[in-house]
Amino acid sequence: MRWSLSRPLAALASLAALASPVLSEQILQSNSLNSCQENSGFQASLFKVVFTPNNHTANVDIVAVSSVEGNVMFDVSISAYGYEIIKRVVDPCDAGLAGLCPMTAGKIPLNFNLDVGKDALGQIPSIAYNFPDLDATVKVFINRTGDGAEAGTSVACVEADISNGKTVDLLGVKWATAIVAGLALVSSAIVSGLGHQNAAAHVAANALSLFGYFQAQAMLGLTGVPLPPVVMSWTQDFQWSMGIIHVSFMQDIFTWYQRATGGAPSTIFDSLTTVSVQVEKRAVEFGMGLAKRSLAMMPRTISEPMSAVMKRELIKRGNIQTSSGSYIVYGIQRAAFRAGIETTNLFMTGLIFFCLLVIITCASVAAFKGMLELGAKKKWIPGDKFLEFRNGWLTVLKGILFRLTLIGFPQMTILCLWEFTQKDSAAEVVLAVFFLLGMAITLGWAASKVIMIARRSVMMHHNPAYILYSDPQALNKWGFLYVQFRASAYYFIVPVLGYALVKAMFVAFAQGNATVQAVGFIIIEAAALIAASVLRPWMDKKTNSFNIAICAMNFVNSIFLLIFTEVFNQPPLVTGVVGLVLWIANAVFALILLLMLIVSTIFVFFRENPDGRYQIMADDRTSFMKSQTHLTQTTELDALAATARGDKSGFKGGLDLDDDAESITSDSMRHKTEHLGVPSGNNSVAGFNRSASPSSPAMPLFPAETPRSPPRYNDRPASPFSAQNRPASPFGQNRPASPFGASNNSPAFRAQNNSSPWQRGAGYD
Repeated sequence: MRWSLSRPLAALASLAALASPVLSEQILQSNSLNSCQENSGFQASLFKVVFTPNNHTANVDIVAVSSVEGNVMFDVSISAYGYEIIKRVVDPCDAGLAGLCPMTAGKIPLNFNLDVGKDALGQIPSIAYNFPDLDATVKVFINRTGDGAEAGTSVACVEADISNGKTVDLLGVKWATAIVAGLALVSSAIVSGLGHQNAAAHVAANALSLFGYFQAQAMLGLTGVPLPPVVMSWTQDFQWSMGIIHVSFMQDIFTWYQRATGGAPSTIFDSLTTVSVQVEKRAVEFGMGLAKRSLAMMPRTISEPMSAVMKRELIKRGNIQTSSGSYIVYGIQRAAFRAGIETTNLFMTGLIFFCLLVIITCASVAAFKGMLELGAKKKWIPGDKFLEFRNGWLTVLKGILFRLTLIGFPQMTILCLWEFTQKDSAAEVVLAVFFLLGMAITLGWAASKVIMIARRSVMMHHNPAYILYSDPQALNKWGFLYVQFRASAYYFIVPVLGYALVKAMFVAFAQGNATVQAVGFIIIEAAALIAASVLRPWMDKKTNSFNIAICAMNFVNSIFLLIFTEVFNQPPLVTGVVGLVLWIANAVFALILLLMLIVSTIFVFFRENPDGRYQIMADDRTSFMKSQTHLTQTTELDALAATARGDKSGFKGGLDLDDDAESITSDSMRHKTEHLGVPSGNNSVAGFNRSASPSSPAMPLFPAETPRSPPRYNDRPASPFSAQNRPASPFGQNRPASPFGASNNSPAFRAQNNSSPWQRGAGYD
């Protein structure tokens, strides 16, 4: 039997790329026909082939434009993961298709059903119908026939990617990863409110690191590197972390807003019934010179052939529409198209979802505060539950907003920088400038504030953890920047912000050059891995291992990214196999991280003492930051006695940690210290010798009022507790009833003063 056109078309439809996993019927399909040769004489603006093996039928719907005339032969090759499995020469006259035998110039519409014989069906392996994101391609060279000089020369080349309806781009994966990361962050906040600071810090640190890994996966899909189908689908699972989420009515609003502000929205999805969308499969070479500037104002509809420089410039500006009518999407546009979002709506989509996250969080915190107050008033919960949160919830809310800004910084940086290259509308460019500068300045100012506080703590106490963790205002408002690091690595938030900014610049500005992006990613990830491995800045060994593993995986992914650019001219089979390795390795790694986070979060809620599961921080932060564990180990009377002995001293009261929130050094603390019989106006507590600052005290320092000027450590005034100046001891035979003893005055004292001053901190009840 002669090999007819039905066989390559069946195989074309048979080794297909992906659709939805809910499809119960086995199918093989292709939705676009791409040119694979410059000056190709055959193009298709619409190409849809769907093959159903159950009825041995392939439905073909093609709208093609041909500039070839005369008799031709089709040289057909079918490959999977770069490995050629079928190669045949086909005479189109055997199929009896009008317009193809002989081929005529002009527009050729074809819409027909094609019967596929059992012999052709038997050549399709069963795995082709079930393996997700099958990387298979059919390439057809159209060669002239006859006796002339042009006989045997290729006048056109087309290729089609094949889909089998199975994919790893699953809605369930997106929801599962988002819910786990979100619940872990919420759980850490609740545990912190219950007073278990050590456990809350570990859960929050791991949740933030996991979220950062999800964003790194999403960035792989936003690069301009041509990715294998399974990698495109896998990275699409994490685009929600960049705010790329499709909501139909919101897309209509964004389109209206863009038109109202002078923009021109793209209309890819309105044209899918008449045109095809091509996903670029090969990297576009980088070009330099005057052509780069001269092409900046070219229209988006262009004529074939298209030079590499022209293609790159138009890719940077938006969707390319060829003269045949088909679209080409690339890089960030590829992620938008796969998410069902018009590329001109992508920036507004990410921006609005970030704003909604902030608004919903603020409303949730306010609602939680209201419920706590109502519960305390109605006696549904103990009056001292979440007391610190209820008294200083606005400061806590500021800290939460700073944390959300840190989480959304990579997302908004990429989208804002990319918007500068797209210029969808004047209003959107203004929004991009506002959010980019606003978030960068806010986080930069917060980081400088932390460094200033830590340096003051080192100057006064030889320990950066002293003020960073003993002052509840500093901990609640700025703690999101440093609690995940050890105290001596408080500065590490600066390289973290720099890492996110530089990486975002490579993603946004190098869309037209895959090799530059891949090399940039390798350098950035290598620097991050070296810094994490050498400095080990996180709070303990487990957290360091958790984050170093993430940095190592990101570095390996960047190497894979360079391989996908085909800069090494490796066989296509290598590229296909590397894509599978990337998917499997990252899927296993992400699952392990998720399970670790889930288990640690569950332990926090079901253990009687969740802080006991973690070792005490080596930087002595727990000596200054109270948790429920320490309250049961040391009595308040011990702290008062230690203060009276001069073993502990308060820090400088004049340190401006916050202008609008109460600090442990505020005037309200003066009243409490005076009530306890400690003179607030005396300089003895503030004028201590720096060498006397404890390295590992058991309790946080008793708050004492200090002078506004820095103490002179080499000229310490006489202590009021010295032999000649000591007042009558409050612990003598005639001492009054201690408010910390077992007398009946204790409840009244505590009711009057809310909470003990050395229990003041983030989440102490």
